[in-house]
Amino acid sequence: MPTVNGDENQQLSNASSHNTATRIESDSLGSLEIPADAYWGVHTLRAMQNFPITRRAISVYPDLVLALAHIKQAAARANAELGVIESKKAHAIDAACQEILDGALHAEFCVGVIQGGAGTSTNMNANEVIANRALEILGHEKGEYSFLHPIDDVNRSQSTNDVYPTAIKLAMVFGVHRLLAEHQLLSDSFAVKGREFVSILKIGRTQMQDAVPMTLGQEFSGFSHTLEEDHARLTAVLPFMSEINMGATAIGTGITADSRYAEAVRRHLTDATGIEMQTAFDLIEATSDVGVFMTLSGVLKRSAVKLSKICNDLRLLSSGPQAGFGEINLPAKQAGSSIMPGKVNPVIPEVVNQVAFSVIGADATVTAAAEGGQLQLNAFEPVIAHSLLQSLEWMTNACRTLRENCIVGITANEARLAAQVESSVGVVTALTPYIGYAAAATLAHTALTTNASIAQLVVSTGLMKEEDVARVLTPERLSGVSPMTAAITLPWLTEEK
Repeated sequence: MPTVNGDENQQLSNASSHNTATRIESDSLGSLEIPADAYWGVHTLRAMQNFPITRRAISVYPDLVLALAHIKQAAARANAELGVIESKKAHAIDAACQEILDGALHAEFCVGVIQGGAGTSTNMNANEVIANRALEILGHEKGEYSFLHPIDDVNRSQSTNDVYPTAIKLAMVFGVHRLLAEHQLLSDSFAVKGREFVSILKIGRTQMQDAVPMTLGQEFSGFSHTLEEDHARLTAVLPFMSEINMGATAIGTGITADSRYAEAVRRHLTDATGIEMQTAFDLIEATSDVGVFMTLSGVLKRSAVKLSKICNDLRLLSSGPQAGFGEINLPAKQAGSSIMPGKVNPVIPEVVNQVAFSVIGADATVTAAAEGGQLQLNAFEPVIAHSLLQSLEWMTNACRTLRENCIVGITANEARLAAQVESSVGVVTALTPYIGYAAAATLAHTALTTNASIAQLVVSTGLMKEEDVARVLTPERLSGVSPMTAAITLPWLTEEK
């Protein structure tokens, strides 16, 4: 993918300074000078003037640019097939779109990601770039729209109101697939650690207090399995993202489009992307409804929150290293302090936490934008698109950096873990089936106040034999890897006999 300039203010500055030659373009509001070598036109320039908000152009989301090119290409093929536009024009539009799909002209998509007009500026930007490149392919100059027009030809049979939501859905499908791939690799990396730590006993904790023993492998396997759950839920959203409203045009009635167009463009879009697209049953409902974006946003938030919780655990488990838990070692990635020599911080889990906070905030934005729509169109799809595309990109990158820069390099402090298990009163829980809860509670209190071991206290008080205690307190039984029942004969069963 080519390097793109994400600053639409810089693009606007360039428009007036990088090329002294200009051309004149006009719209219903009047005429403006456009840099002669720019592929965008008057509608794009007005958008850059009107929306200098985010300092981020739509080209920062290459998936959106590619989705727009796919849609305009499919529309040109459908229109040519139906005889709606001349074959020569359709072929030029098709070729221009293919160049964009191959990575060209992305920097020309320069309107701001946040814009008024329900995405009209984005659609106009695409129409103008494609039209001007198509004009060159036909042997004409940029801006000679009498030969091929951005709206009459590139936007034929379309409206922003069916192009834009379809484009952001398609872009999100691309993004979800990329996230799923990284998410699976991250889950796999936790599973590898689970196998590596399978025999390392440690103390589990509930409510930040010592609980019963488990293995470090069980803990890391649990991280892997919780990520697998979110992987399944992200996958389940994909079919909903492939329902489109192409052919709806302005509000869903299909005005200005051939009655055969919706099916033709759906088929061409499916063939080009390899993604099975489905035309919505009710195009009026589909044009105004943004429920699918809330669904995706909710699943992303769930995934982000659970990933952030795992990162919290990693920071706790590695805390210290001397005065904290100190159970695991995270890879040292950078100096942690400008004043404390030798300090190393858990910077990778911390950055993933912050990504999760952003995704949570983005979900609130998507919810507010969805609620804010009125009547036959939601005007706030640009902020929905920006929020979700950013969340997908950041989550994908967060999964990658967590795996590469943290998980694969984690090691266990086995000596510290073994010492904690040996001194823990939590192991008394394993003895309650044999000595009863009340006796176990008394022993636990004694152990805490005297620092005596539970095993020694049970034997010295005559509650159990030493060999029976040893059999119950094996690592396999303490961690639940082997069932604990029937480890020894229960005292009351002996008495009954």
